[in-house]
Formats: sequence, structure tokens, C-alpha cells
Amino acid sequence: MDWTVHDERWLYQSDWVSLALVDVETPSGRRYEHHVVRYQHSAGAVISDPSRGVLLLWRHRFTTDRWGWEIPAGWIDPGESPEAAARREAVEETGWEPQDLTLLTTYGPLSGSSDATFHLFRSQSAAEVGSPVDTDESERIEWLSWAQVREEIAAGRVVEGLALTALLWVLAGMDDVS
Repeated sequence: MDWTVHDERWLYQSDWVSLALVDVETPSGRRYEHHVVRYQHSAGAVISDPSRGVLLLWRHRFTTDRWGWEIPAGWIDPGESPEAAARREAVEETGWEPQDLTLLTTYGPLSGSSDATFHLFRSQSAAEVGSPVDTDESERIEWLSWAQVREEIAAGRVVEGLALTALLWVLAGMDDVS
């Protein structure tokens, strides 16, 4: 059963985020205004290497005032494919270029109130191509073993949703992750 959208008006718009008030009607006939947060779509990659481990960024998020491990990720530029965005973000944030990207999943983290969409990839090899271009993204960049990744997740040091989902997706499907 689809909901009917009658109208949408902007309450706020920027290059980063927009807030709309949407006039919706439920299948039962109830009609009301619903807030919707609109974002650019994002892409990220779990980059692992058999001899190095998993490439992660240690960073602070001022919005939650928390530190945590994250995968390289960011917004998809207009006209850019999700795979190209994941590759570009990895290079910009870490200086490592993933060599083979495989789509893990695409999902909406807050689909009841937002159109945010995350495209998650996995790479099992990467080449160092230089220093990170975007030095504001993290305090440090490290290769952690899969055992360390599990420990960091259990300790609550992987808290960002895109990174946590991607890492758990890989861990859930991999018999050879040690």
C-alpha cells in the first residue's frame, strides 16, 4: 500500500542538507504533514588487504562529540557513480586507492524520515598513491587486523552507522576473516 504525496515545500535548503515538509496521505486516508530530511547519496568502502588488515580512519565527530573508527566514505558528486565516489573518497581521505570494488549493499539508514542512501563497497586490495588530500578527515589512518576490528566494534569504538554497517556486513559474510 503506497502513501500518496500531495505536495512538498522546503523549510530549509543548502548544499549539505535540506528539510522539506511533505503533505502525505496514508492508505487509510489519514492526511498530515511529515518532515523529510534530504541528503546527497553517499558511498564508502571497506578496504582490506591480507597482509595489512582493514584500512580505517580514527576521527572525531563534533555532532555527537565522539571519537571512533570509520571507513573512507563521502557524498557522491553530481554525475558520479557510487563506485567512483567510493574510490575517490578513499584516495582523498587515506592516500590508498582500492583496486577492486565489489558492491556489498545499498540501504537507507533513516528511511522513515530521510532519503539518505548509502552505497557500500568492499575492496580486497589497494595501492598507496600518496598522502591523504583531505587532512581534516581524521587524526590518523591505520590498518587494523580483523580481530582488532571485532574488538573495536565490541568496545563501542565503531559508532558511525555507515562504517558499522559495512564492517558488520563483511564480517557476517566472510568465513575467512580472521
